[in-house]
Order: sequence, then C-alpha cells, then structure tokens
Amino acid sequence: MAQHFLLSAVSRTLSLRNIYKNGEKKAYETFCKLRWSETDGEAVCPKCGCPDTYDIPTRRKFKCKACYHQFSVTSGTLFASRKLDFVDLLAAICLFVNGSKGMSAVQFSRDLDVQYKTAWVLAHKLREALSNEVHTGEILEGEVEVDGAYFGGHIRPQNAKEDRVDRRRAKHQTGTRRVVVAFRERLGRTVPFVTKTEAEGVELAKENVCRTASMAADEASHWDLLHDGWDVDRVNHSEIYSDHGKHTNWVESYFARLRRMVRGQHHFVSPKYLHQYANHAAWLEDNRRNSNGENAFKVVTHAMLAPVSRNWKGYWQRTTA
Repeated sequence: MAQHFLLSAVSRTLSLRNIYKNGEKKAYETFCKLRWSETDGEAVCPKCGCPDTYDIPTRRKFKCKACYHQFSVTSGTLFASRKLDFVDLLAAICLFVNGSKGMSAVQFSRDLDVQYKTAWVLAHKLREALSNEVHTGEILEGEVEVDGAYFGGHIRPQNAKEDRVDRRRAKHQTGTRRVVVAFRERLGRTVPFVTKTEAEGVELAKENVCRTASMAADEASHWDLLHDGWDVDRVNHSEIYSDHGKHTNWVESYFARLRRMVRGQHHFVSPKYLHQYANHAAWLEDNRRNSNGENAFKVVTHAMLAPVSRNWKGYWQRTTA
C-alpha cells in the first residue's frame, strides 16, 4: 500500500521549531523578500513606486527618497497595523496551513498565546487572502463536477415528544441555513459559492463553466437544466456512487473536508462568514499535495499582495448600531 503524502518527509519542509530557532530577524527578512520579490527584498515605495529608499532600522521603517513617504514592510497589506512580531506571524501561518481540516480560533489562540479576538481576526484575514487564489475569475474547463451541501440552520428538537415540531417545514426554519455549491475540475481547481438553494447552481454554472466542458452531477431534478448547454453525466446516488466512470467523487471529497472542518473544528459557522470557510477548504483541497513550507509561503505572498482588509482591520473596535 502506497504511503499517504502527509506521512512522507516531503510534506514537512517547515516547522515551528525552525521558525523560532531562526528568530525575529530571519522572519522579518522573509516578509521583506516576499513583499518585494522583484528587488530581492529591497524596499520599494508603495506610494510612488520609487526603489530608492532610506532604511530606518530602529523603527523597522523605510523612507522614500523621492516623495519622503514613510512605510513599513506591511504597509498597505493585509497585515497593516499588525502588533504581533514577524516570527509569531510566520508561526501562525505555519499552524494555519498545517491544519488539513482547518483550526479553531480557540486552539489558534492557545498555540500562539494571544487573545481569542486576535486569533479569530487573523484567521479570517488569512482566509480572505486565500480567496484571491480560489476565485480568480477563470472559466472552468474540461471535466467539471458540481454538487451542493447544506450547512447551518440546525433546529434542536424539544425534550418532550409532544413539544417537537416537523423541522423540515419552512415555517419552522431559522433562516440561517445555507447551501455551498461547488464546482470542481477533475485534476484542477475547486470553486465554491454560498447560496440559499442548490438550484441556484445552474445559473452559477452558466457564469463559471465553459460550454465546451463536460459536467457530472447527481440525480437532483434541478440539475436537469444543465443538459440544455452541456454534456452532463448523471449518477443516481440512491442506487450507485460510481457508474462506469460517471461520478461526483471529487467534489464530494471537497465537501467531506468542509464538513469535517465545520463540525470537527469550528462546531458553528455563521452564514455571514460561511464563504470564508468554503474558500479555505477549497484552497486546502487544491493544495493538498504541496509541502507545508510551500503552502505557508503561498499564504504569506497572497497576504502581502492583498490590500488592507476593509472587513477585518479594526474589526473589534467598531461599534454596532
């Protein structure tokens, strides 16, 4: 029996021990090289683009010789206004990518020895950075599988039998149930969307799947509309899961990861942020054959290239009406 990739030495190229052993200076240099990869870590002014800058080492800042703008390596990025040391940020990203089914904010806060609020916002910032790789706007081609899965909206049954209601009826629903509709190229990308109903996946297919692609779906009646535009393989899951090459096993594998992430790690996911977790699971699924070091540097690169987060910067300092 072949060894699983995660059990091999190839999958382990980055460790917390080495991150803290190398220290703060090495972590800072890593962020500089990933932010300004074209100049091998030499600072470039984010305001005017001038490569000539002064280094202010006592404050870990730079000053542009052309426009005199002062900036740091995280200015204008997802890590703007950060308070954690760079070695702690790198360690956090290492923990983030090591969780093959995600990691709860409580565990994140304990491992990093930071407040729960800090861990929760940092994790969401990293998920926001990953969404730029998941949703690239590229049209899916080749063999594409589609399916949907329900998340949230659980109604706990009453203790006494006479007090229980039919939880399937619309009038008894909480309004928090959502559907994640996912499209997955075989040997390719996974692109998820959060909708109210699974039937909305047909319109999403028209926007995100090439007309020359072949699709695979289950027996649900709303997927019948896919035949008007695509060559579709259907498989009746009540009878069989794979029928001579017709299957949706790849997209089901994605949902298996997402379900374990929600149920096993986070336990509860708000419908407001479900898309973040769906994107995170898609990224983990698509990069499952990369080493943890490669994935960690991918996350850092995406975070350093992403703009300041309007959703998460100063999240806990806002007041609600």
